[in-house]
Amino acid sequence: MLFPPKKILCTTDFSDPSYEGLKTAGDLATQFGCEVVLVHVVSPVPVMGAPHHNAPMAFDVPGYQMEFVERTREALENVRQRRLDSSLTVHLRVEIGYAADEITRVAGEEGVDLIVIATHGHQGFQRFLLGSVTERVVRAAKCAVLSVRKPAPDA
Repeated sequence: MLFPPKKILCTTDFSDPSYEGLKTAGDLATQFGCEVVLVHVVSPVPVMGAPHHNAPMAFDVPGYQMEFVERTREALENVRQRRLDSSLTVHLRVEIGYAADEITRVAGEEGVDLIVIATHGHQGFQRFLLGSVTERVVRAAKCAVLSVRKPAPDA
């Protein structure tokens, strides 16, 4: 990793743990004067074929996907405005695909030095079912990855 980093990629799924990761990325970017690439990955809309070869589709899947991406971009802009210092240079990216694959692909495209990603801390059966995007990113990334866990509430 180049230190200090010049560009940080931070992911969000609009959850509290991901906002903790965003706070960490923002603090690092402010401290080191680097850019932030804020990424959200939208799952692809499953497409089932029409019942007959020439039958028209009753639902505009590509149109729905693009509308969903646009609404997500607006939500991402809102998160940027509310949760990151306005003096930071922030690039927003909404990608369609599988989270770990898209995060590592964008990190390579953008030439980031560091990925900051939150972990939800799922364990046991829940982790078996959901998998761990963070774990997959750590294994596949070509740059450093900082995994951030939401702090435990004070007891």
